[in-house]
Formats: sequence, C-alpha cells, structure tokens
Amino acid sequence: MAKFRDILHYFRPYWGLSIFSITVSSIYEIIDLVVPYAIGQILNVLSNQPLDKPLQEAITTFSNLTNYPVNQSLSLSVLLGLIFVVTVVRAPTQPWLTNWFHWDIPLRARREKTQTAIEKILTLPLEFYDENNPGRIAGRVARGLTNHTWTYPEIAGQLIPKLMRVLAIFVFILLIDWRIATLYLISFVFILALSLKDLQRLIWYESRLDKYMENTESRSSELITNIKTVKAFATEAKELKRQTQRLNRELTVVDYRIHKGYIKLLTWQKTVIQFCVFTILGLTLAATVGGKISLGHFVMTLTLSSMAYAELEPINNLAEVFARRYSSMLRFHEFLQEPIRSDSSSLLDENQTQSPYEFTGKIELSHVNFGYDTNRLVLQDINLLIEPYQTVALVGRSGSGKSTLVKLLLRYFEPQAGQILIDGQDIRTLNVGNYRRRLAIVHQEVDVFNGTLLDNLTYGRPNASFEQVQEACRIARVDEVIQQLPQGYYTVVGERGVRLSGGQRQRLGIARALLVEPDVLIFDEATSSLDYESERSIQIAMRSIQGTRTTIIIAHRLSTVREADKIVVLDQGKIVEVGSHDELLRQEGIYRRLHSLQETGELLS
Repeated sequence: MAKFRDILHYFRPYWGLSIFSITVSSIYEIIDLVVPYAIGQILNVLSNQPLDKPLQEAITTFSNLTNYPVNQSLSLSVLLGLIFVVTVVRAPTQPWLTNWFHWDIPLRARREKTQTAIEKILTLPLEFYDENNPGRIAGRVARGLTNHTWTYPEIAGQLIPKLMRVLAIFVFILLIDWRIATLYLISFVFILALSLKDLQRLIWYESRLDKYMENTESRSSELITNIKTVKAFATEAKELKRQTQRLNRELTVVDYRIHKGYIKLLTWQKTVIQFCVFTILGLTLAATVGGKISLGHFVMTLTLSSMAYAELEPINNLAEVFARRYSSMLRFHEFLQEPIRSDSSSLLDENQTQSPYEFTGKIELSHVNFGYDTNRLVLQDINLLIEPYQTVALVGRSGSGKSTLVKLLLRYFEPQAGQILIDGQDIRTLNVGNYRRRLAIVHQEVDVFNGTLLDNLTYGRPNASFEQVQEACRIARVDEVIQQLPQGYYTVVGERGVRLSGGQRQRLGIARALLVEPDVLIFDEATSSLDYESERSIQIAMRSIQGTRTTIIIAHRLSTVREADKIVVLDQGKIVEVGSHDELLRQEGIYRRLHSLQETGELLS
C-alpha cells in the first residue's frame, strides 16, 4: 500500500538540491518583505518621525565611513539603495538559484522513474497482465509521472517558500505589535486547519474519481483493440451507452462532489480572510491614532498583513492542486510496488546477450502440478520425457492444459509441485534470461511491433546477417510475402502488424523463431490461421527442422502432428495417452476419436 512518504522518496536522489533550492526560494520570498519595510521607513523620514533603531544605527555607521552628514537625504539614499539591492541586484540570480532547480529536479526524476516503470512493465509476471489491460497500465503510469513532474515546482518553488514568507511576516508584525501579530497567527492557523480538514475529504473523492477514470480508459483501450469485433456485432450503440454512463458517473463525482467542495471551501476562506484583513486594519489604525506605532509602521503592517492574506489564496490553490493529483501519484507507486519474481531483474542485464547456456534439448517433467488458482489444478501429476532432437506433439481438447504446460517450460509460471529438468538441470536454478534465450516459441497470435519487417524478423537476434534472415524467411515461406511488399524487408508493417494478414504474421513469427537458432523450438498453434497450401508449406519446413533440435508442437489440427516422434494426449490436465500417430490410432482412445472427428469434417472442441 503506497503512502505519502513514497511520494517524497520519488525525489530522494535530489534531496540535497531540493533543500538548497527551497531554502534559497524561501530567502528570496522573505527578502521581498524588505521593500514594504523600507517604504514604511521612507514615510517616517518624510513625515519627520523617528526611524527604527537598528536602521538608524546602520545609517550612522554608513555616515562615519563616508563622512556624509546624517540627514534626510542620506537616510533616503540608504533606503533606496536597500530597495535597489533586494530588487534589481537579486533579479538575475533568482531564476538560476530557484527556477532552474525547481524544473531540473522533476525532469531528471521523471526520466529515472520512467525507466523504473518500464523495468517494472518488463519484469511483472504474466498474471498481472491477465488482470490489467494496456490502457489501464499506461494510464496509471502516465498520470503518475505527469503529476509528480508538475507538482514538484508548485510545492518546492511556491507552496513552501510562501509559507516561509507568511511566517516571516508574523515575525515582522510581532516586533511592532504583539496583539496584532497574535490575531494574525490565530486566523492563519484556523483557516489552514479547516482547509486541510476539507481537503482530506476531497482527496477521498479524488481517489474514487481516479479509479473511475482508469476504468473508462481501460474500456476505451479495449474498444480500440477489439474494434473489428465491435463493428462485426454492431454493438457501437451499446458500447457508447456504456462509456457514456461511466463518463456521467465521473462528472457526478468531479462536479457535484469535488468541484462543488472546492467552491464551498473557497467561499468561506475568502469571507474569513476579508474579515481578518478588515479587523487588522481597524486595530492598526487605532494603534496609530493612539500614538503606539508610527505612520511608517502603520503602512508597513497593513501592507505586510495584506500580502500575507493574499498568499492564502495561492497556498490554498496549490494545496487543492496537490489534493487533485495525490491519488494518481499514490496509484503510480502502488504499481511500482507490484511484486515481481526474484529472478526477473536478470532479464534486464544486457551483458547476457551471448548466452552461456547450450542444451541438447532433453526435457523431463516429473510429477508436475500447477493451477492459476491453487484450489483448482490445471495440470495434475505430469510425467513426461522428451529426448534430445525429438519432435513431440501435445494434443487435446481446449482447456486440457497444453499451452499451460508450455508456459511452465518457458518459466512464465512456476509449478506448485514437481520439477522440470533440461539436460538434467532444474530450470528454476538457471538464469531465466539466459535460459529463455535458448528457447523460441511461435504463438497462436504472433506479436508484431510497429517497425519494418526486418526489425521484426531480427527482434530476437539483432546481429543476424542478412543471409541468415533470408534463409529463415525461405524456410518459413516469408520470402513469398516480401515479394508482394512495396519496400520488401524495409516495409513498415504498422502497429500490431495491421498491414499483414494473420497467416503472414504467423509466417513472420516462425522465421523470427528460426533465426535465433534455439535448442528447443515450440509451435503453439502456429499454423491455425494459415490456409491449406500455407499449412502444407509450413509442415514441409517443420519436417526439415525435425532432428536438428527438440521441437514441441501444440496443435488442434492433427494433420500437423502426424509425423511427430511422440504424440502426448492431454485431457483435463492429465496425460492420458502417449505414442506415435499410428500407435494411437490403434488404441480405442481420445486421439482416435479426435482423429475421426476431423476426418469427417467435424470441429475439434
């Protein structure tokens, strides 16, 4: 659970610079008070009233050093010189000692935390992505980073220095009249305390709003991803109605709960502030008429108190802005705190590009149990031996556990019981990055990045020669696709490969997998989207691969696995049959029934 301290730790590497820049900004805010003080003293000089004792002593010292007589002209010159120093002289230094750091710090922090977020995205387990779609994740990260970046300059560059100015004004007024200073302090504490109380309630509403917005963005992302399905079922009106309901719910919270709450807060703040300003005016005027303070002190006290109360509105506005952003910043840190596997950090080590592992491809599963829900096992007591360079096919009904078994082999998940060995080594003892680099998989839905065809082909092996790319494309029959593309290998395929057909994307995936020359090659329904002619081409390619490496094939079409060395039939998470195509046909089992269904043209369920 993220807390306020996590927001502070966001800028932890820059705490030293932050303290320096905030301190300097506060000093500049306090120096500004010298101007109304000097003007008040000028009024005393012009009205022939005495100056403050410290100032008078400073003028006398200056007179002794310069041999100028102490008179009205010298007093006015010293006061004007003081104003010149705190305004004109300090002007060119302030931006570099304050504004520069107020933006330099959050911009540097954003780069670092963006990298941290990307590392988190790359190392989170797959089950996180099963529960959160891209829109939800991207929205949470983007809002968190943006709000941290924009909030820092406002808090460090404005809110804290303004609070220091308010405190300094209290000290100034206290030196003149303690009664006015006491009223000033009590009023400020009262206003700020009630404001913070209201802001806590509004932050709770902001948290609800942030979750509502995340849900809306998540659904919008799904609509974009699945727009073909939406149009195919003509559900545009239904989806629009659903999103409109979400937007109306957001408006209700943001307008009638949050915005209305801020307006109420601002209303009573302004009323109390104006009452306090009027009260201080009356008290200061009475003290001046009674001869307790000079005309200069009257003007200075009234000016400083007006400046202080004027700061309350921007202070409250900054606090309001922080309250609006607080929830999204916390949710960003909750994302960063999502647990990852202990070995996931090794996946980010670029020095492992040349893998030290080299396997013969002997795989053994011993008493493996696994379930996404520990109360419901997907795989039960799986025992399987795959010899080096053997081609093994996994078949069975949908949901029988074929793809889950492959996910365990790739270490996307860990089994609850049993072990998986490769060349006699428990795969859990191996470096996960180096281990996966010796395996390659062609998924049922091939992921394609927005870039050129060549970029996608060499994604797993960027240093591959062009001849090696061409050979992999020839085997996977991608060369036929390339001939039809306007710029050949350098054709941009679009986001998610939208400019390629499903069959073309799968051929690309096969070529990409072949190019990394893996010790274990896995086909997860790799030919399911191909037409009969393309499927036959891939079967020929797969036949040429047989015997060169361990190959695992998951298929619904049994024609794809006829020539496998071993066919493993799964049913309800258990291995029920093992044998060659001919051996299994001779048995009165599930494989023969599935084969009969496909031979008669019926669908495999």
